[in-house]
Order: sequence, then C-alpha cells, then structure tokens
Amino acid sequence: MFAEEEIEALALGIRWVADRADGALGAAAQNALAKIAAVLPPDLRDRMDASALLVGPGEPIIGDGVDLAVVRRAIRGERKLSIAYRDRDGAASERVVWPFALGFFDRLRVLVAWCELRGAIRHFRADRIVSVTALEARYPRRRQALLKEWREAEGIPAR
Repeated sequence: MFAEEEIEALALGIRWVADRADGALGAAAQNALAKIAAVLPPDLRDRMDASALLVGPGEPIIGDGVDLAVVRRAIRGERKLSIAYRDRDGAASERVVWPFALGFFDRLRVLVAWCELRGAIRHFRADRIVSVTALEARYPRRRQALLKEWREAEGIPAR
C-alpha cells in the first residue's frame, strides 16, 4: 500500500493537474483521485482528504487556441496533426507536425513536435495554434525516439 508521503504526492500532483491543466485533463485527474480514494483503506483515505499540501493560485493561464485533448490523442496514437499557427509576430502558417510531447508551464502549454515544413523539432505555443486537425497518417518514427532525440538536444535528462 502507499506510504503517507506517497499519498501526499499523489494528492498534490492530482490537485495541480485538476487546477492548472485543460478542462478534460483536469476532470480526468479528479476522476483518478476519486478512484484512488475508493480503494484506499479508510485511514489512508482520511489522510489524503486531510492533506495540508495545497496548490496555490497561479498566474492566469493564457488560453489554449485549440482543444488539447485532440493533441493528446494524436500523441498517444503517434498520428500527424495539421495545424494553423501564428508566430509571435502574428504571421500565419500551415504545418503538418508529428506531436510527441506537450509541456505544461505555469501560464501556457507548449506542443513539441517534428515539423515537416522545417524538417526539425519545433515548439508551438498552444495559445498560438489557431486550428488543429488530426490526420489518419501515423508518423514514420516512434514517439519515444523523437522524445529521446529532443531531450538530448535540449540537455533534458530522462526521467
């Protein structure tokens, strides 16, 4: 069974996701917390409910331009996305990308994807994605290989 600190870690992490992620992921986090609580012995459930570790208010989140559930499904299925994007100067472009990661920061979310137009891994702020269409085509490389390549290029250790 879970140790007390593990219960606190789960509760805190889930509360953060529920508060700071997009609506669908936040609801999934709440559902997961309820399922975990349902299988815990009463004493651990009480400790989880009484946890004094709270998620404080953060800076307002910059709105996402699109439904991130579509992006997450494409990542899980290793499917290409067609996106309409506006850069920081407002210039519009259409891209076909191979999404392999979605970063959640305090104020915004960032899609990490191989961009067919640029022939390289690129970062796309979710608030600048104007539209997204999931394509049936799978991308030709494994998501884990792209993630590993990106981590090495960015100096991010694997966890």
